[in-house]
Amino acid sequence: MSTTTTKAEQPDYSINNSDVVEKYRTAGAISQKVLAHVKTLVVDGAKIWDIAQEGDALIEEETSKIYNSKKNKVESKGISFPTSLSPNNIADHLSPLNADDKQANLTLKNGDVVKIHLGAQIDGFASNVSETVVVGASTSAPVTGKKADVLTAAYKASEAALRTIKPGNKNWDVTKIVDKVAKEYGVVPLEGMLTHNQERNVLTGPKEIIINPNEEQQKQVDSFEFEEGQVFGLDILISSGEGKVRPYDARTTIYKLTGNNYQLKLKSSHLVLNEIKRKASHFPFSIKNLDDPTKGRAGLSENCNHQTMIAYDLYQEKEGEVIAQVYVTVALTKNGLVKFSSSSFDESIVKSDKVLNDELKELLSKPLKVNKKKATKA
Repeated sequence: MSTTTTKAEQPDYSINNSDVVEKYRTAGAISQKVLAHVKTLVVDGAKIWDIAQEGDALIEEETSKIYNSKKNKVESKGISFPTSLSPNNIADHLSPLNADDKQANLTLKNGDVVKIHLGAQIDGFASNVSETVVVGASTSAPVTGKKADVLTAAYKASEAALRTIKPGNKNWDVTKIVDKVAKEYGVVPLEGMLTHNQERNVLTGPKEIIINPNEEQQKQVDSFEFEEGQVFGLDILISSGEGKVRPYDARTTIYKLTGNNYQLKLKSSHLVLNEIKRKASHFPFSIKNLDDPTKGRAGLSENCNHQTMIAYDLYQEKEGEVIAQVYVTVALTKNGLVKFSSSSFDESIVKSDKVLNDELKELLSKPLKVNKKKATKA
């Protein structure tokens, strides 16, 4: 199908265009398929590098199969977020440079709380997803205690937030509802974590939803009202600790271009910038996929210092604490909220002994989509 255009022959990249919705849905289906496969690899003794490599390869394989004909060929497709696996107190973005990356290529063990984050994009329309699993957990060996509280709170907070994203409500309504759910489970949202609206080739749009902001962070986020037609990548992170993070020892491998220009001085800076433009364009990119990752690293500092690209830095909670993450990609339509990607949750495996209050139970019982019946004549 060709992309529809307006009278001025400008492409319609909104979700009013069925072609756009189909691309979001297709990307989401691929993300879900890869997530399901990656979850089977998260076992005792597995290495993060091996799992991340397999996840990225599967995204590339699945996206290579579609939108190839002359009729529907697209400008770009592939990874919209490199496969990362962040265990326990590490917040997000852990994706090793290589098998010898000792600080990042950790060996998973039973009981580890692992956040899986990945995404696919079709023609610039990305559907990222994140889910948290516990290594070795099963119905016969369920997750209990603070781990169960954190996982349950993250999922329930995400679902409550989705039911709060509707026309007439504001971004701060989501901030408040996430905080309310977390308190019911005796846990804390990770301070200052942001959700953004999405557009074509844009993962981090100007509309922001912040969770658990400190006073200074709260001043930096503008208020806005939700409207039909918006797409969001809702990112919820919940901690068993204080919700405050500090830098993790490993260096990140994930970067994204900003679109800013600067007269770079170093040849290595030019080379890595041009290679990322060619291979990833607008989306986060792992430098492990550079032609020469070691040489490529040399050009990152100047680019980041002058904001031609940004790093997805690694952060951690206190040792002994755990963080859970749920990331879903959703669209606000005239019929309610539609999920392009979603995170699953199994209450037969994750068993918190905490109970939500009646107000939150009622909110969670509401459907995301609204069936609008035609008015009947009296």
